[in-house]
Amino acid sequence: MIPTSRILTALLLFIMYVPASIHAQSAPSDKPFVVEYYYKTKWGHADEFLRLFKKNHYPLLKKEVEMGRMLKVWMDQPRYHTTEDGRWDYRVTIVFKNATVANEPFDEDALKKQLFPDQTAYEKEEQRRFEILDAHWDLPIKTVDLEGR
Repeated sequence: MIPTSRILTALLLFIMYVPASIHAQSAPSDKPFVVEYYYKTKWGHADEFLRLFKKNHYPLLKKEVEMGRMLKVWMDQPRYHTTEDGRWDYRVTIVFKNATVANEPFDEDALKKQLFPDQTAYEKEEQRRFEILDAHWDLPIKTVDLEGR
């Protein structure tokens, strides 16, 4: 049989530890949260992808910047070519206000309906934008402090 004092000590430690760990995990960070979104198109379709992205997706992202959910959005593409297994055509970097905002549910459908009244055309073009992709991946970025310990 376990002595009562051990049970009480364990219970006391549990009660003290749990609220601190819950608070540490749920405390929202005010630091910006950066995610890179990579797009690899099928050969010969990079220009079509870019046209559709600029027409249908970029306006949504700009609206979210205006709303304050995102701080900045930009797109990069490689200047030169790489090996096929490491190839990507476009990288979109989004700086969210913070990690909480980036990960909480957001009703993007309301914005889509506001910005694109012809939902049938919008959905068809967005379907095409993803049909011409070979790959797409999202990569949250963490800055490494090279000056600190």
